[in-house]
Amino acid sequence: MIKTSEHDLTWSEFQKVDMRVGTILKAELFKEARNPAFKLEIDFGELGIKRSSAQITELYSADELTGKQVIAVLNFPPKQIATMMSECLVIAAVDGEVGTSLLSPDHKVKNGTRIS
Repeated sequence: MIKTSEHDLTWSEFQKVDMRVGTILKAELFKEARNPAFKLEIDFGELGIKRSSAQITELYSADELTGKQVIAVLNFPPKQIATMMSECLVIAAVDGEVGTSLLSPDHKVKNGTRIS
């Protein structure tokens, strides 16, 4: 028997998290943010263009982010971050020694593709 903990999600809880693939259309330094970050505009296809803030400046430049596909959670409520309203949460692996590395598909897929 597999042991579970109080922190384990059920399958139905996991399915509620709406993770999608999008392409970064625009990235610029977010000068007003408390911590170094980029402002991102991400195209999620039929779901529209969403804005986000991402603290990924240690491994990425604005130029290399443009055109990159990323994965984001779309069904969190919007959050005010400094002078902008963030509309999605970009997913990344956070490693204090290496930096924050974005998660992305191995191959180009249609914007708006659901992660499951």
